[in-house]
Amino acid sequence: MILEISALDAAGHGIARRPDGKVAFVEGALAGERVEAEVRHARRKFDVARLVRVIDASAARREPKCPHFGACGGCATQHVDLRTQVAAKQRWLEDNLERVGKVKAETMLAPIYGEEWGYRRRARLSVRYVENRGGAMVGFRERRSTHVADLRSCDVLTPGVSALIVPLRELVNALSIRERIPQIEVAVGDENTVLVFRHLLPLSRDDEFLLENFHKQHKVHVWLQPKGPESAHPAFPQASSLFYALPEFGVKIAFGPTDFTQVNAGVNRMLVSRALRLLDPQPGERIADLFCGLGNFSLPLAARGAQVVGFEGTASLVDRARANAKANGLIAQFEVLDLFKRDLQPWGRFERLLLDPPREGAVELVKSLPDGWPRRILYVSCDPTALARDAGILVNVKGFRLLAAGVVNMFPHTAHVESIALFERD
Repeated sequence: MILEISALDAAGHGIARRPDGKVAFVEGALAGERVEAEVRHARRKFDVARLVRVIDASAARREPKCPHFGACGGCATQHVDLRTQVAAKQRWLEDNLERVGKVKAETMLAPIYGEEWGYRRRARLSVRYVENRGGAMVGFRERRSTHVADLRSCDVLTPGVSALIVPLRELVNALSIRERIPQIEVAVGDENTVLVFRHLLPLSRDDEFLLENFHKQHKVHVWLQPKGPESAHPAFPQASSLFYALPEFGVKIAFGPTDFTQVNAGVNRMLVSRALRLLDPQPGERIADLFCGLGNFSLPLAARGAQVVGFEGTASLVDRARANAKANGLIAQFEVLDLFKRDLQPWGRFERLLLDPPREGAVELVKSLPDGWPRRILYVSCDPTALARDAGILVNVKGFRLLAAGVVNMFPHTAHVESIALFERD
């Protein structure tokens, strides 16, 4: 069927309306294009279609940089120029705020861009040994498949990690337990790169020798993970550490390779800077950082002279945040608190809050906020639908204004939408 594409959604699918009025999402089609498409899945309210050919192309269309694009599921929108990708994410955020939250930002912030290639410092690479496909595969899963894509490089990973994909395939092929290595987790700090090998069987001495040689040859740190994330430990060398710096605030944050950190260090620095400018902390002011993790926002807030209390549900992260405060010579309080079940009121009054919740948002927490405080909230979100739902509560129930909102392009070429929103009570 021939379709006129009217818009692009955040996942990079073209949106069209069929002659019968039914909406169709066409993978690979762009706004303004006239295309031939074929329905792949027919649903009651919409169709999912694949692109057969482009009849009239958009000026935003470009040749994907990666030779694996289309097969590898790591990226979704390399065929679209970066500004069009970000504009689609911004529209998706606005649409969710209006449709889900029934709110509208008084100001839409300029998007935060950052580098579009070589930005990804964290990744979980799948590993699969397939003898009839030439041995070990290391990379991301194929699109709409559990198979591992046949990668030789990856342009969104840091160049140093991209260059390791082929050597890693050769390493896994040489291991005695090559069929029992399901993943390699990558964590890149400012000085070191760590590879965490998940292994389902014990390593032989020959395997350990190969891993130690890999560490020496490629100047990476090798960790082993025999069970869950808590079992990860350094092997080669036995003393191994990671950190990233936030130079604007004179802060260095230590982290473990299985701890949550933002994948894009450059964009994270810009995000923290914008968040603090919008929240506008005053010296001596009492501020709560909710879902504080390692102290990504707490420590810069403390460096600005605020009295910060960071709350986090994971005890190990709280311990590491406390250690980071001490290492940076900063005074900040960190407490373990289940933010999905308990409110903040027993901890006293906070003038400002910073929220950085996981994908599910912070609905119970925002419902529990008292009438008297806080005056200002800065909300960082990795899911625009959850943000929109919580924004609806803050504005329509709790009496806040949504002063500003905008997207942060943390994951170029993917459907992931990171966003930031500022709320203030009259």
